Amino acid sequence: MRKILLAFVFLGALHVQAQTVQSPDDFLGYKVGTKFTRHFKIVDYFKSVAQARPDMVKLEKYGETYEGRDLMLAFIALPENLQRLDAIRANNLRLAGIAKDKMAPQTEGMPAIVWLSYNVHGNEPSSSEAAMRVLYALADPANKETKEWLKNLVIIIDPCINPDGRDRYVNWYNNAAGKNFNAYPFAREHQEPWPQGRTNHYNFDLNRDWAWQTQIESQQRIKVYNQWLPQVHVDYHEQGYNAPYYFAPAAEPYHEVITGWQREFQVQIGKNNAKYFDANGWLYFTKEIFDLLYPSYGDTYPSYNGSIGMTYEQGGIGAGLGVRTKDGDTLTLVDRSTHHYTTSLATIETSAKNAARLVTEFKKYFDDNRKASGSDYKTYILTAKDANQLNAVATLLDNNGIEYGSVNATNVKGYNYVSGKDEAFSDEGYQLAVSAFQPKSRMVKVLFEPRSFISDSATYDITAWSVPFVYGVKAYALREKVGITPYKKAETTKNITANYGLLVPYTSMSSVKVLAQLLSQGVKVRYSEKAFIYHGKNYAQGTLIILKGNNVNNWQQLANAACKQFNVQPDDVESGFVDKGADFGSSYIHFIKAPRVALLTGKEVYSDAAGEVWSFFDNTINYPVTQINADNIGNTLKDFDVLIMPNGNYGSLGNNEAQEKIKAFIRSGGKVIALENGAAKIAGMDMGLKEKQNGDTAKNKDDYADLKKYGDRERDFLPQSIPGAIYKVQLDNTHPLAFGYPDYYYTLKQDTRMFEFLKEDWNVGVIKRSGYISGFAGSKVKSQLQDGLLFGDVKYGNGNIVVLTDDVLFRLFWENGKMMFSNAVFLVGQ
Repeated sequence: MRKILLAFVFLGALHVQAQTVQSPDDFLGYKVGTKFTRHFKIVDYFKSVAQARPDMVKLEKYGETYEGRDLMLAFIALPENLQRLDAIRANNLRLAGIAKDKMAPQTEGMPAIVWLSYNVHGNEPSSSEAAMRVLYALADPANKETKEWLKNLVIIIDPCINPDGRDRYVNWYNNAAGKNFNAYPFAREHQEPWPQGRTNHYNFDLNRDWAWQTQIESQQRIKVYNQWLPQVHVDYHEQGYNAPYYFAPAAEPYHEVITGWQREFQVQIGKNNAKYFDANGWLYFTKEIFDLLYPSYGDTYPSYNGSIGMTYEQGGIGAGLGVRTKDGDTLTLVDRSTHHYTTSLATIETSAKNAARLVTEFKKYFDDNRKASGSDYKTYILTAKDANQLNAVATLLDNNGIEYGSVNATNVKGYNYVSGKDEAFSDEGYQLAVSAFQPKSRMVKVLFEPRSFISDSATYDITAWSVPFVYGVKAYALREKVGITPYKKAETTKNITANYGLLVPYTSMSSVKVLAQLLSQGVKVRYSEKAFIYHGKNYAQGTLIILKGNNVNNWQQLANAACKQFNVQPDDVESGFVDKGADFGSSYIHFIKAPRVALLTGKEVYSDAAGEVWSFFDNTINYPVTQINADNIGNTLKDFDVLIMPNGNYGSLGNNEAQEKIKAFIRSGGKVIALENGAAKIAGMDMGLKEKQNGDTAKNKDDYADLKKYGDRERDFLPQSIPGAIYKVQLDNTHPLAFGYPDYYYTLKQDTRMFEFLKEDWNVGVIKRSGYISGFAGSKVKSQLQDGLLFGDVKYGNGNIVVLTDDVLFRLFWENGKMMFSNAVFLVGQ
C-alpha cells in the first residue's frame, strides 16, 4: 500500500512539474527588453514552454532561412483543442471550400484561428521580445483570463519571420553598445550600418514578398499559411522612433474586395487596443499611412484570403535599448515590447469574444468567392508561344492555392490586355485559364484585374501588378464563365543525338537558365543575330547554337541535361548550311564569352537593389557574380567583363579619378549595365547619354495655381507622383537586349526619369505617346512620360553601356524583365 501511495505522490509531482512554465525573464536571466535576445534563445524559450505544457503548446519547424536558422510556429490551444488540432485545420479548409475530402464543414462550436506574425523586419526587433511574453501569458496555468479566451480560439505564433535579419541587427547592436545604453540619438548604437538588419540574407523585404514568394522564407511560410487560412492575422512592425503606436483600422485606399465585415472588425480591434492604451496614457494613431491595396503585404495578403489582416507599428527603428525622442522622453525596448504585448493580448481578447462571428463570416467570404461575387470578369485566359512562360504563372498560382486549368477556347471574346480593347481570343499556342468561380476568387481578381482599382491615390506602395503584364504574356479577361479542363504542362524534352550541333530556342527565362548553366560548365555557345530557316523550320533571332567543333568533349551530354532540367526542347543540327539566313560561320553568328560579372554594392548602393541582382544570379540563373564595394573600385575592374550598377547614390563616383576608371574599363571592352540612378550617374560622365529634362510646358498657366493650403500638404505631390504604374514600352527586338520579346514590353515606372533619344547608338526601348496602362500616375507625370529612352545600348570605345532606366528585376517578381537583364549580361556586346 505504501509503495502505491509513493507512486501516486511521484506521479503527482511530475504533473506539477510539467505544469510549471518559466517566465521569459526567469528563463533568459534578464527582464525582457533590457537586452536583445538572439534568435536561438527565442527558439529555446519556445521549446521550453512546449516541453512544460505539451498539452497546450505544439511547435512546428516549417523551414530554414538561407543562413540555416530555424523558422518555427507555435500552436497554442486548450488541451481538448490541441488534441484535435489537425481536425480543426481540416474543418477550416472545408469552411473555405478548399478541402478535398467533400465532408460538410462545421461552424457551431468551432474555434477561430488567430495568427500573430512577429519581426518580419530584422531591425524592428521588439515584437519577437513581445512574442515570448505572449506565449507565457497563454500557457501560464495561473493566467485564468487567457484560458477563457482559448475556449474559443486556436493561436498560431510565428515568433520571428526573419531570423537572419534579426540576428544581423542584434549582433551589430551588441557589438556597438556599451555596458549601458546611450540614449543620445546620434550615438553609434543608433546609426546602423549598411545593409542594416531590415531585410533577409539577400537584402529582400519579406513584408513585400507574401504573394510573389521569391524568397525561401516566404515560400515555406505561405505554404503553411495556406494550409490554415486564419480568421485573424496581425503583422508586427516598428516605424521611426518618434512616431506613436499605430494599429487598425487601416488607411485608405482599401481595395474594393475588402468586405464590410473586414472593415467593421478592424474598427472593433482598434477600439479594444485603444482601451488599453488609453488606460496607460500611451499615444497611438489609426487610419493613416498604412493602406490595404498592394497584395503582397502581411496585412493585405491575409485580407485577400479571408482574414482580418492588420499591421501594427511601434515606434522604434534605430532606438536600440533606449533612445531620446524629439519630445525629450526616453523610449526603451521594454516600452516597445510592452506595447506589442498589449495589442497582442487585446487582439486575442476581441477575437475570442467574436469567435463565432469570425467563423461564420469567414465561411460567407469563401461561399461568395465560389459564386464569383463582385467579379466583373469571370474567366482569365493567358496564352503564349512558349509553354514555360505559362508554367511560370502556374507556379505562382500553385504557391498561392489558386485553381487554374486549360480551355478549348473558340469564338470567345474578352478584354485584350495588349490592345486594351474587347476582341476575339487569339491563341498563341499554349493556354492557361483561371476561373473567378473558386475559393480564392478575390485574390484572383486582385492579381489579374487589368487596371487596379484605387479608391484613394495616396498609397504606400506600387499601384499596378497585373499578372499578364508582370509575366509578359498575352491575356484576355472574359465576362462569361468558360469551362476549364485540367492544365497540361508541356511534354518532357527528348535528348538529341547530333554529330554537328544543337539549336536551342531563346524564348523565355528557361532558355536563359540553359545558357547560364552551359557557360558555367565551359560549353561554348553562340547565338544568331538574325532569324533563319533550317530544315524547313523557322528560328528567331537569339536562337542558341551549340556546335561540336572546338567544344568540350561532353558538350552534347551537358546540353541535353540542361535542356531537360529547364524544359527546353533542342533541335539537332547536321550541317552549318541553313535553308535561309546566315550560315553558322557567318559574322551574324556571335560567340558568347562566359562573362566575369561584378556587382557594385556597399553603402553607396541601395541594399534592396543590390539584393535583387545578387539573388537573381544565385537563385534564378545560378551564375557566379562578385560583389565589390562601390567606394572601393580600385584596380579590380580589370578582372571583370561586366560591371552592374544597381540603384544607388554613388557619391564616390562623382570625382574624375573614379569616373576615369569606369571609362577606361568600358573603352577597353568592358560592359556596364546601369539601372535607375546608376544610369543617371553614367549619364553624367559624358559618354553619349543625356538625361531628358521634363519641364512644365503648359500654356496660359493660372497665376493662382501655385497657392497651396497647409492642410493639403500631404497630397500636393500627387500630380507629380508615380508610386508604381505600368507603362507600355516600344521595343526594337532586332537588338540583342530585346531578344525573346515581342515589339513591346511592360515596365513598372516609379519615377519620371528618361533619357534623350540616342543619335548614334541603339534606342532599344522607348516610351511614345499613350504608353500608360495601369496604376496611379499624377496628371503632370502622364504628360511628361512620353518621347523618351528607357532602355538603350551605347557604344563607348570597345565596350558598351547598357541603360536600364527602370528596375527590370523589381523585387524579383517582375518576371517580364528578367530576360532583358539576362540579355544585357550575356548577349549585348558579344
